[in-house]
Amino acid sequence: MTNLRNVEVHRSASRDPEGGLAALRGDCARMAPHWAAPDPIIALPVSPSLIHGVTVPRASARLLDAMSDYGD
Repeated sequence: MTNLRNVEVHRSASRDPEGGLAALRGDCARMAPHWAAPDPIIALPVSPSLIHGVTVPRASARLLDAMSDYGD
């Protein structure tokens, strides 16, 4: 479908077989109103007493222990 309101974008795209950056930006600008942003998720704080049952595999614990950022 040709957007006749912005002919310059389509002229530059016809020279580049891949479409070019200008054509991509034009396509994105036309599609942006159709994309809905999800509602923001607000994470509530959790009491440390409610966090239980977390296990760390022994290999992961050794890996973190060997990293200097984690306790050397």
